[in-house]
Amino acid sequence: MKHKIFTALLSGTLLFSSCSKLLDVKSHSAVATNTLSAADVESFLTGIYNRVQNAPGAESYIIFDLVGGNLINSGATTDGGINTFISNILRPENGLISTSWNGYYAALYQVNNLLEATTVLPESTRKNEIRGIAHFFRGYIYYNLVTRWGGVPILEKNTQEKVSRNTAAEVWSFIENELQVAIENAPAYASGGYNFVSGIAAKALMARVKLAQGKAGEAGVLAEEVITSNLFGLDDFEKIFRSQQNAETIFSFKNLTIESSINISTLFYTYAHPVKGSYVYRPTNESMNLFDASDKRGPVSVDTYQGLNVINKYPSGQSGTDPLIVIRLAEMYLISAEANGLSGLARLNELRTTRGLAAINPGGEADYLNAVLLERRREFLGEGFRWYDLVRLKRTTTDLGLAAREAKFPLPMNELALNNLLTQNDLY
Repeated sequence: MKHKIFTALLSGTLLFSSCSKLLDVKSHSAVATNTLSAADVESFLTGIYNRVQNAPGAESYIIFDLVGGNLINSGATTDGGINTFISNILRPENGLISTSWNGYYAALYQVNNLLEATTVLPESTRKNEIRGIAHFFRGYIYYNLVTRWGGVPILEKNTQEKVSRNTAAEVWSFIENELQVAIENAPAYASGGYNFVSGIAAKALMARVKLAQGKAGEAGVLAEEVITSNLFGLDDFEKIFRSQQNAETIFSFKNLTIESSINISTLFYTYAHPVKGSYVYRPTNESMNLFDASDKRGPVSVDTYQGLNVINKYPSGQSGTDPLIVIRLAEMYLISAEANGLSGLARLNELRTTRGLAAINPGGEADYLNAVLLERRREFLGEGFRWYDLVRLKRTTTDLGLAAREAKFPLPMNELALNNLLTQNDLY
């Protein structure tokens, strides 16, 4: 980032190793938030985009694929060890668990700083917009926290005190309140401006949040409002994941190489591949077989190179970074389809037709829900949806064979050691 103020504001939190330490440490080089000018706050906002994007780590974006049966370690010769693979990730001492927990709270620390900084600014439309963006990010951070761990500490202001967990219901309510502020105050969407938070992006995220809680009616209404806004349209799948301007993305992180540590593609490609990579994870055979020959998503989603199966949505390898799609219109179609049951079949078939598949006509609600879930799995492979789709529908045991406790992540072991007010999730 070019802004000196951004560097100063973030320097104190780049190396935090835990949420508890994060709450206790103040940067000696940070600029006091009550001395920031309007220009400083704009630079701080640029830093917030960077922090929310980078702090949780690359695997935070695909972890629901890792524990949802879509991916397995590349060294596995068969998929028979998928449950062991998932259980090894869902351990309190696993680094992926602590990295994402620490990262989300590190990002939250700076979002809270931004909100504090804006209190000294004179009233203006732009001040309200910046606060709307900050509330969007706070809602987004807490969505990622609650879907992994359930109830977590809600921090509306940074504190040096130890904190206990709020209930999951309290966290969901907090998220809804944050997104409502964002809907009302974040900037209007500008054509092609999907790398910036907007009010309509907050509404789309709210639709996801409502569906996650089983509030199908509200989720369906919100999704339809986004679809019928005429701001977006289903687009060529390749454009979405090949850094091309497209009509489908609602919000994404641009994830430029110069400012990003998130290079997901190196986890998927082999060193023998033209873009090179470390080939840490591969798609399961089930994932490779998701796509019919006519499905336009297939070649963009998966590939086989020299006999090795790879996820193909992040094509840069070691040569660069790829956009991180947070919300896109296809999700709204599938939220509307699921929320409305069989009466939402038209939305499901509209998406299928756009992707090159024939329309379907399921015989009942159960078959229809299975069809929607299958379409979600195809559509969002490698984008971090699968595990929580099964969690929210209480299907992790029946569909994946997971233990009951594995419908939540364990709290990181080091957090429990540092903060005796935190309690571990059941059965861990």
